[in-house]
Parts: sequence; C-alpha cells; structure tokens
Amino acid sequence: MRAGRSAALLWGLGAPVAALAAELDGRSLAAWWALPFAGVLLSIALFPLVALRTWHHHYGKITAAWALAFFVPFVLVFGPSLAGASLVHALLAEYIPFIVLLTALFVVAGGIHIRGNLHGSPALNTGILAIGAVLASIMGTTGASVLLIRPLVRANDNRRHKVHVVVFFIFIVSNIGGSLTPLGDPPLFLGFLKGVEFFWTLRHLLPETAFMLACLLALFHALDSWYYKREGVLPVDTTPDTPRLGLEGGINVVLLPVVVGLVLMSGLWQSPVVFDVVGTPVPLPSLVRDIGLVAVTVLSLRLTAAKVHADNQFSWGPMVEVAKLFAGIFLTIIPVIAMLRAGTEGPFAAVVRAVTGPDGQPLPAMYFWAAGVLSSFLDNAPTYLVFFNTAGGDPQQLMTTLAPTLAAISAGAVFMGANSYIGNAPNLMVKAIAEERGVAMPSFFGYMAWSCAVLLPLFVIVTFLFFL
Repeated sequence: MRAGRSAALLWGLGAPVAALAAELDGRSLAAWWALPFAGVLLSIALFPLVALRTWHHHYGKITAAWALAFFVPFVLVFGPSLAGASLVHALLAEYIPFIVLLTALFVVAGGIHIRGNLHGSPALNTGILAIGAVLASIMGTTGASVLLIRPLVRANDNRRHKVHVVVFFIFIVSNIGGSLTPLGDPPLFLGFLKGVEFFWTLRHLLPETAFMLACLLALFHALDSWYYKREGVLPVDTTPDTPRLGLEGGINVVLLPVVVGLVLMSGLWQSPVVFDVVGTPVPLPSLVRDIGLVAVTVLSLRLTAAKVHADNQFSWGPMVEVAKLFAGIFLTIIPVIAMLRAGTEGPFAAVVRAVTGPDGQPLPAMYFWAAGVLSSFLDNAPTYLVFFNTAGGDPQQLMTTLAPTLAAISAGAVFMGANSYIGNAPNLMVKAIAEERGVAMPSFFGYMAWSCAVLLPLFVIVTFLFFL
C-alpha cells in the first residue's frame, strides 16, 4: 500500500487528510471508531495467510465492506450532511489527487525500460540499491521504486534466493532513501509547506540517513554474498543477453521531471483562486497539478512504444490493487487521525504526553519512536503534522532551538514507514510488482519479521547516537 498510504500521500498530498480530521472533534470519539481501520489492516495481514484465494479474488470487496462499516455508522451518528461533505472531501482533496499522482509515476516510470540483461551479483544488486537510495530523494520514493524494481527483479530472475533483495529494496529505496529532501517523502514536503527550508532536511538528516543506508547496504551485501555462494551454479538465465545496456522509452525520461515539477509547483504557487465543491476547497494550483498529471499520464501511454511496455511486462494489476486498498484506508483512517489531533484530550493522550519531559521540554528520542511507530501503520504525513504541532508548530523555532526534535520527527516518520507493507504506498506496489514477476514475497507478518530483525536494532542505535 505507505498501503498505509503515506508516500502514500506523496509529497504533501496528506495535508487534506489532516484538514478533514480537524473538522471532527477527536475528543468526543470513542476508540471503537478505529475498528474499521484496524479491520482493513488485519485483513491485509491475515487473509493472505488463511484464505489466499479468497483474498486474491475479493480483496476489493473486503476493503469496501470495512469502509462501509465505518461510513454507515458515521452517517447515523454525525448526520448525512457532515458524512456527505466528508466523503466529497476525501475524494476530491485526498483520494483522487493521490491516485492521479501515483498513476502518473507508475505509468511514466513503467514506460522506461532499462535494456540489457544485468546479472544479479551481490556487487550489482548493492549498486542498484545505492543508486535507488539517491534517486529516492530526487524523484520521490514511488518514482525511484517503480523505475528500478523491474530491472532489479529481472537481474535476479535466475537466483534461487531473491526475496531478501526485494525486502531490502523496500527498506532502502521505497523509504529511507527519500529522507533528504521534501521531494522524497510526504511528511517532509508537508514540513516544507509549513515553512521548513528546502535543504534543512539534507543538512540535519544526512548523518542519520547516511548511517542507516551504510548499515543496510553493508548488511545486504553480506547477506546477498552468503546466499550467492550457497547457490553455487545458478540455473540458466531466462533473460537473453543483449549487446549493451541502454534506455528505451526516452519520452518518459523527459516526462518524469515534469511530474516532479508539477508537484513542486502545487506547493510553491500561492494563488487566491479557490473553488468550493460541496464545502471542499480545491485550490487552483492543485487543480492545475492534477490536470497536468493526467495529461502526462495520457501522453506517456500514447507515446510509449508497445514493445517497451511488453519488455517491462507492464500491467495495471499492481496499480489496481493499491487503488482499491487505499480507497478503504483513506476513508477509515479519518477518525484515527482526528483522535490523534485531539492531543492530550483525546484517546491517544498517553502517546502525546510521552514525548514531553517533566520540565515541559520535548524529548527527541520519544518523538522519533512515537512518530515512527504510528507512521508504520498510519499515514505518515498527518502523523508528522500532529507531532510537528505538538512540538510547538513554529518552523523557525523547530529549525533552530528545537532542531533535534524536528529531526527526530522527520526521521521517525520517514524511516519507520519501512516497518510494514502499509507504512508507505511504494511498499505495497513493489510487493505487487515483484509477485507479478514470480517472487514469492513474505506475508504481512513475514515482512515484519524482516523489519523487526533488521531495522529495529538499527533504530535503537540511531536513537542513542543522534537523539539522546
């Protein structure tokens, strides 16, 4: 899914979620309002384990059932007026922009074919992960993930052990690599819109990010080398060799920075023109962005040669899966975010109190873990915003006096999106693409076993090195 939807809400598209949640009084909500959201998450986790065939054919219906389990009581309790306005808001301000952006990245990056048969040695695999980590902060975690996952899987198509390759790809490219600029991940873009300088994260998160990436790349190379030696003589490579490496679908190389430019434009362009659609404000820059992204998507589909899509084994399956699952998550997460935003007066008061010391000063280590753990399962963009405001909400103070606190919030929200498949939208998309190409990806809990074993010890070390 950040099937948890936050890269899900790539580059700041999570802001409308927080705005809608703010209209609900989280103080008056009982904890059971979070049950439908929990039901979606548990369905994603358990159905593939106990009823894989049922889930494969009916995951859209199951997700829709949980969405109705939230929306019908919501209508009865809060009335059709607020419920209808909330639904329109969720569609126009959240879901449609999210899907439009994700589809544009999926189509454009999926229209770039890296020609040539790379052979998945430990050195080559580590190199691709390192390149992806750099690209993630330039073109976003979703763009980098969709661009590189296919050639990486193809390079390892004759390897017996390749699940770990995709798992580390999710850790590095789909999450942690996007922590250095606002373009990389939604919470950082949200901070940028709130007044955090564009290069602040690069200056203040570089040590933490470099440490995490260096450790993960070293661990991956050691593990991949061990597997590689165990495999001995590899089976015949199913991908034919080609004379040289190269790129096909060059028009998409041009269109990709157009996508990035449209997203940046929507954040930087301040226009007084706002359209009101059933109570939902639609700013002109957002409308221009979405129309532009649709145009880019159509242009890519029309101009990309059929052979490029065929060579990439491009299909709509992964995009359809993400779209259906996120539809349920976008709707059912509304009361959860509202309860978080209620702060010390809401059901999650203990979480908010835990990040502040007895002297009233913020505790960076606690902010890192609180923002991170919640971002592992919730949308990390509004989660970031909640703790940004909890820490005072003044960007000038957070960038200077409270810089360790802002760094902790930023790192927690971005890094720990890798903890589960639903922590970030690219996670689920990479999983779906890999499975479509024959990689037997671990279950929801199987993936979390990897993240707990690899990531959590590193997060503990990061806490002691940088946030205490």
